[in-house]
Amino acid sequence: MTDWKTNGVKVIPGDQLDANTAQTPGMDRAAAINLARVGAQKIWAGTVSIRPDAKTGAHHHGELESVIYVVRGKARMRWGEHLEYTAEAGPGDFIFVPPYVPHQEINASADETLECVLVRSDNEAVVVNLDIEPVEKPEKVAWVDPIHKAPD
Repeated sequence: MTDWKTNGVKVIPGDQLDANTAQTPGMDRAAAINLARVGAQKIWAGTVSIRPDAKTGAHHHGELESVIYVVRGKARMRWGEHLEYTAEAGPGDFIFVPPYVPHQEINASADETLECVLVRSDNEAVVVNLDIEPVEKPEKVAWVDPIHKAPD
């Protein structure tokens, strides 16, 4: 019989996250859910914060898919071989980053910390920091799918 008390739900207090995880310059990541902390087999989850007017170095997460949920602030994402594309997200918005996509997170606010929740499709953090020369003016990309058409 399974011991559900030991092998069941785990609650990780927000003030007990683990900053000993893969980092990228310009942001602070902290792990809540991973193999070591709770025995997670298929996901990694934690938080990320970026100081006002700061940006991260370019990086990707290998074969992992990432989901970023913006809790507070304004996120500006840049992505591509030369970070040539950009889009913004605010509180309540989700950002999806496919495997191997070079990207950079930017805090688009001059006075508010950007705070996000981050979930990845494996139990360990994979971060590959990149040395990319970004284009000067990235192209804005709007959310478009079969339901949401491109703006005029």
